[in-house]
Amino acid sequence: MPAPDDDLHLGAGQPDPAPFHGHEVLKSERVYDSEWCALDRHEIRVSPGAEATGEYHIFRVPNAIAVLPVTADGDVVMVWQHRHPHGRTHWEIPAGRISQGEAPAVAAERELLEETGFRAGELVELTGFFPINGISDHYAHVFLAMDCVRVAGLDLDETERLLVRTRPLAEVKRQLFEGELQDGFTALTLFYGLQRLGKL
Repeated sequence: MPAPDDDLHLGAGQPDPAPFHGHEVLKSERVYDSEWCALDRHEIRVSPGAEATGEYHIFRVPNAIAVLPVTADGDVVMVWQHRHPHGRTHWEIPAGRISQGEAPAVAAERELLEETGFRAGELVELTGFFPINGISDHYAHVFLAMDCVRVAGLDLDETERLLVRTRPLAEVKRQLFEGELQDGFTALTLFYGLQRLGKL
């Protein structure tokens, strides 16, 4: 059995390796553009000083928010939502894009109210994430909405199909751990939120 390579092991508390330098962009062009999304093509140099080039296609979409709403009774406010790209209906937390010039916390409050009719007593920002960083710089800001109460009806886009329900936290946690919640925004936000609530 070969001896372990000490250079591969990074112990607890040790610093991360130095970051790589970005690729040199030789040419950039907008391939597609709409009010919803865009696609850029970058021609890059594969390594510093190299003659060889490659290309990246970068999907551009506005940054987003994801909100884990919890009522004073400890239930989770979720939406039973249909998603056209894969044709399925499943449980999600409220989420949506940030409008131009809008602060993430304001977007979180807006989306929570529009999609569920609930308002938070307290909004806590958690760790965000890059959901598709192999193809996009799209970033999701994550919030825990505490002491949520129903204050209004829904204000949905014409293409949105969803129902709002309050669900026991224990049941939502079971579904998360058993892989029944397949929306990435929902699953990762729940992990962050449960950790913050001391329920993980």
